[in-house]
Amino acid sequence: MVKKVIDKSRRNDRLAELLIRVGGLLVIVSVVWILVMISRVALPLFYPSSAKIAATVKLPAAIAAGTVLAIGSEESQRGVFTLDDTGTFHFLNVADGTVSASIKVPAVPEGAVRVASAEYTGKTLYNLLWDNGAITSVSVALSSVRNADGTVSLSHDVTGQDGLSLGASSGVVQSFARLVEDKGTVRIDRLAGDRLRVTHQLVEKDLLGNEKRSSASTDITDPLPGHLSAVAVDSKGHYLYGGTDTGWLLRWDISEPGQIRLLDSVSASEEHKGITSLALVLGDVSVAVGDAGGSLTTWFPVKVSGSGEDRRLTRIHTLRSTVGAVSRIIPSPRDKTLFSGDAGEIHVDHMTSERNLLTIKTAASVNRVALSPKGNTLAVLDGANSLTVWKMDIPHPEISFGTLFGKVWYEGYDKPEYSWQSSAANDDFEPKMSLVPLVFGTIKATICAMLFAVPLALLAALYTSQFMSPKLKGRVKPVVEIMAAIPSVVIGFLAGIWLAPLIDKSILTVFTSVVIVPFMLLITIFFWKRMKTASPLQRTARGHEFIAMALVVILGFYSAFLLSGLAEVHLFAGDFKQWLFSTLGVRYDQRNSIIIAIALGFAVIPIIFTIAEDAISNVPRNLTAASLALGASRWQTAWRVVLPSALPGVFSAVMIGFGRAIGETMIVLMATGNTPVMSWSLFNGLRSLSANIAVEIPEAPLNSSLYRVLFLSAVLLFIFTFIINTVAEALRQRFRKKYGRY
Repeated sequence: MVKKVIDKSRRNDRLAELLIRVGGLLVIVSVVWILVMISRVALPLFYPSSAKIAATVKLPAAIAAGTVLAIGSEESQRGVFTLDDTGTFHFLNVADGTVSASIKVPAVPEGAVRVASAEYTGKTLYNLLWDNGAITSVSVALSSVRNADGTVSLSHDVTGQDGLSLGASSGVVQSFARLVEDKGTVRIDRLAGDRLRVTHQLVEKDLLGNEKRSSASTDITDPLPGHLSAVAVDSKGHYLYGGTDTGWLLRWDISEPGQIRLLDSVSASEEHKGITSLALVLGDVSVAVGDAGGSLTTWFPVKVSGSGEDRRLTRIHTLRSTVGAVSRIIPSPRDKTLFSGDAGEIHVDHMTSERNLLTIKTAASVNRVALSPKGNTLAVLDGANSLTVWKMDIPHPEISFGTLFGKVWYEGYDKPEYSWQSSAANDDFEPKMSLVPLVFGTIKATICAMLFAVPLALLAALYTSQFMSPKLKGRVKPVVEIMAAIPSVVIGFLAGIWLAPLIDKSILTVFTSVVIVPFMLLITIFFWKRMKTASPLQRTARGHEFIAMALVVILGFYSAFLLSGLAEVHLFAGDFKQWLFSTLGVRYDQRNSIIIAIALGFAVIPIIFTIAEDAISNVPRNLTAASLALGASRWQTAWRVVLPSALPGVFSAVMIGFGRAIGETMIVLMATGNTPVMSWSLFNGLRSLSANIAVEIPEAPLNSSLYRVLFLSAVLLFIFTFIINTVAEALRQRFRKKYGRY
């Protein structure tokens, strides 16, 4: 009978051992699988870009015989078009090279015969400069349409734009025209002899709706450091940029009629190479400069020491150099990518990340280059009159290890900074996706919470285990453990709605209580120890001392409240927060790190308390009895015998609480202002990795850069947790060997 019971017990033990091993293995596999899955989503951030030839079209002899001034393509790489000097758009089907249609530019200016040049101004618009100096604007629409029988045909149209039509002007070498915010137009003419002329044609309406037209023409007479070699104008007609053959970059403010001001004149080439091309990057904040030495740089105005509020052009990014002169720069219509080229190569670089994304080599010298409106198709016309269409895959050009973890000099900033700002109201926004402020916020929130929670939790666990009466312990410990069941969203809600405004009104009381409450506790303990051990008060309070201490703490907070009012009036001119800002330059945010320390610490305390108390209580009683028998006091026994013996378990409790704090989402999300700032000030908010994921993921487009960066944030959280747990286990094992198995 006994043998059957023993055999059954052994079978049950083996079965339990097998189930535990299988369960543990499944947990490990599940965790690894989750890490693999989120890593697979984040990994494409670092995939290389690619480009492949979609089609090559040999221009028909009739088209090749003329002068091709501009080319273009549509998004699906099925159709292309050319513009010749007769003002005719020729639309070609790339599948067979046939001409689908040839459309003459509508409304040719009187007296004009040929088109001298064509300027692409974005989307589908072209400004045409005619041989008599007149300017017209046209919109070119080209798209592919799939028919009912499965074939593909081209849909195309050329429409004149009435809003931008300027009369003839003599002696014009190059011309630019821009609409000025419903006020009229501005025309910039480059004339012979390095002369520049700015003409504003304004349209004003009176109260009755009658239009009044006026014109103001101004010649730029500023002395130039060399001969003009390149000119560019922003899309709003506010700024004019010029480059010289001696490597100087100039910028004029042309926004006010008749008031042209030279704002900058800087050397843009270290070796004084001539500037060969200029282009405004998407957003018109930065200007890309290419020179005869193959250097490609971008510049934008920043505040310079000694210039007051004025901003001066400053070199910000240096991109990959080419072998020959940079003959052309084409900005992407969708992001900060730049297409630059010399005679036989086209380089694709991203301004912000300073990544060289692609290098496209052509069989012959490049004559014309154009991007599709979405920037995913590149059309190249070479010297052999072959038009090649490239399909490009540039998934995440703005992402690199430098932009994720290094300082970046963003547009509008006065210096390189760590910054997180994933979206804005306009399409030309420069995404800022540095993970450093988020990692910093995660670490800061965790440290603040642990500094608040660890002393309270460990001292409470030590007192509960070694000093509190068993009956009272049986009531207090379950209450503290129940605190762990409070949903974090409730804690975050109370912290943001109730605690933050409360501390905002009495912030000085918090700092005063940090001094007064410990002082009153020390005074109380000093007199408590002077009382006889066998006195009636000692016998009554034994195991219930914390009740008296609680009364002292309440009295201390009340005293701090009274003293803080006096201190604020006499020491801080009646307003402590204003004194902080005016004297120390520290701004007080209502939802700050103090709120996080209290709220997140409140959530972590039950975990640390429970595990630490169990570890301390499991220390063998014979060690405690031996220490007391040798004459040690209860405090000496608890501090020098019990706590070192329970140190592995106590350390595990702290590290588990650390892991709980570092991954907390809702409390950090609701109790802070979610401001991704890097400041150790307790008066500032923060944004953690987990809270950022919760905030951003609902609005992140699928498979976008933001979407994948958020998954990368999750990978970082996994890595943090893995490192913390690994270090914690290594230290726990070391403590276990040093202090014993308990």
